[in-house]
Amino acid sequence: MQHSYSNHLINEKSPYLLSHAHNPVEWYPWCPEAFRKAKEQNKPVFLSIGYSTCHWCHVMERESFENEETAQLLNRYFVSIKVDREERPDIDSVYMAVCQAVNRSGGWPLTVFMTPEQQPFFVATYLPRESRGQQPGLLQVLGEIAQLWEQDPDKLRKSGAAVCAYISGKSTEDASGAFEPEKEEHQRAWPDKVLFREAAVAFLRSFDQEYGGFGQAPKFPAPHNLLFLLHYSCLEKDKTLEYIAAQTLFSMMRGGIFDHVGGGFSRYSTDRQWLVPHFEKMLYDNALLAMAYLKCWDQTKAFWSRWAAERIFMYVFRELTGEEGGFFCGQDADSEGVEGRYYVFSPEEVCRVLGQDRGEAFCRRYDITEAGNFEKMNIPNLLGDEKPWIPDEETAMDCEKLYQYRRDRYPLHKDDKVLTSWSSLMAAACAKGARAAFGMQKEAGEAGVHAASVWSQCLPMAVKSLEFIRTHLVDHTGRLRVRYRDGEAAFDGHLDDYAFYALALLQMYRTVFDVSYLEEAVRVAEIMVEYFFDHKKGGFYLYASDGEQLIARPKDTWDGAMPSGNSAAAHVLCSLAGLTAQEKWIQLRDQQLSFLAEETKSYPAGYSFSLLAVSEVLYPSRELICVLSETCGESVWRSLADLPDRGMHILVKTPENAHRLEQIAPFTKNYPLAENNKYYLCENGSCQKPQESLEDILKIGKI
Repeated sequence: MQHSYSNHLINEKSPYLLSHAHNPVEWYPWCPEAFRKAKEQNKPVFLSIGYSTCHWCHVMERESFENEETAQLLNRYFVSIKVDREERPDIDSVYMAVCQAVNRSGGWPLTVFMTPEQQPFFVATYLPRESRGQQPGLLQVLGEIAQLWEQDPDKLRKSGAAVCAYISGKSTEDASGAFEPEKEEHQRAWPDKVLFREAAVAFLRSFDQEYGGFGQAPKFPAPHNLLFLLHYSCLEKDKTLEYIAAQTLFSMMRGGIFDHVGGGFSRYSTDRQWLVPHFEKMLYDNALLAMAYLKCWDQTKAFWSRWAAERIFMYVFRELTGEEGGFFCGQDADSEGVEGRYYVFSPEEVCRVLGQDRGEAFCRRYDITEAGNFEKMNIPNLLGDEKPWIPDEETAMDCEKLYQYRRDRYPLHKDDKVLTSWSSLMAAACAKGARAAFGMQKEAGEAGVHAASVWSQCLPMAVKSLEFIRTHLVDHTGRLRVRYRDGEAAFDGHLDDYAFYALALLQMYRTVFDVSYLEEAVRVAEIMVEYFFDHKKGGFYLYASDGEQLIARPKDTWDGAMPSGNSAAAHVLCSLAGLTAQEKWIQLRDQQLSFLAEETKSYPAGYSFSLLAVSEVLYPSRELICVLSETCGESVWRSLADLPDRGMHILVKTPENAHRLEQIAPFTKNYPLAENNKYYLCENGSCQKPQESLEDILKIGKI
């Protein structure tokens, strides 16, 4: 519903903020003007944080923020601020930490009441407009806070100050007032393999033997957990861990969380068997899932895992990719105000599109019935088929016809801003996909990956997306910006932006061995360390030392819906330490891993992406230096494509890049150029005799 007037969001670029620009609420973006007004008028601040593809954000907007009565209360007694969590993850992280401290849970929309000094005194997530049983409604909360602020504002201010003291570490009382003893100072921690065993045991205990995944509904893919299990199973030769990861990936692919018609995965499943998703599709989920399915394919050679990865890339390339190469954030769960409407079918629709015979066959295969499996309609799924199954050519054509019909049937909102962090994750996935394609070509010849296939697009997409970031999201000083949309790059980059961008650059170097990607990764990592790293206690802060200073400066470490910036930073430091052998990167790596060891010990399974980085120093590592007599071409890329991603650092030195490589990795000066290629393999600090062919290296290294 749009009104004839607009608020202070009207000049923003975020689709989420713009969707609220015509609410009767006098919204402000997060800005000094809003807090100045709150101070001058002595009003508390109402902060609402969400994102464009959040179903319950839309619900709360329709119920409350388009409602005149609610708007009048907000406009009269509060200064209202709306924040897109994807544009300002620093603000979101700070106040989500408050929510979790107070309520022991969190989520979006995030609803915060605070003083004009940004000190929160009441935090919640979704609030209905009217009270529902024990759940207070927004109208009730607004009325009570407005009254208390007028009668006893000091009470609310003291509450806000106490919360700030707790989350900034200046108080030993938790947010509810319970006392906690201060932690004693102790020596610096260091990772131990026991962390891996404890994490694996936790996953084994919570594994759902019947449906795959972990725990009960709702079920989240959490692909970084699956990546950890696959990698750890490889390190320990543990087929049980490989099985639970592969079985989870297989179960998700059969379920409704996977879009069998258009490809890609929804954010999570609302039920135990992966049938009914929360229909929004997010770029970061699909990037990480592509990596997980590629890892599964690499280890098991199960063709369904390769096919699932292919369908993820297909979805992203045609739905979430801009003309210039930037990857968009995601697509909404709602269509015409109804969750999931875009994705479901009736038997009549299917038969009308495909014809009676093909339609009936499709319905039998994909569980499309008159009774329906979701609100009298049908989510296509393969849960009734226990065997691995990939559509034949005719069924694939049926899916394509239904996909085109579906696109024309109902509109689906797309969040078309480009985030540096999420796009970098997808670029990294594309680089991995390109390496998988090299392997497929090697196995099946050129016919194995024809020019028009999705796999042949992975490398160009990775190159183009990273070029987009360099062009549009790196400013004139070399610093990163958070998002780009409608010709505008905005907001100072945060840890996630630097860490994931550096990771993507390192993945591209690992794919094509172009030294420019390695140079850029080093440059980005140096900025990340300069502005975000805590040299005294270890760990990286979420926002830069010269950025806007909020009421707290957190260090996010938990690997939740996506890996934390600290986890990704650990991967970057491990890679640079292994690739360059420079003392500064080794020291930074060790300090970061020590910090993470302390963070992860209470519940290692919650830090699976960190543990992947930790494995670099706890398990055997290898360095392979390839000294070539000529330019590094595609034949070399293909020959190196099948080598392990983790636990092996590969450098390629050529006459063309020798000087530039030596600036990054000075030790490579000692590897002379010659008329014949030379391959040097080092394992755990011990180097093997150089060989003149990669095949010989693979034999002596037992790779």
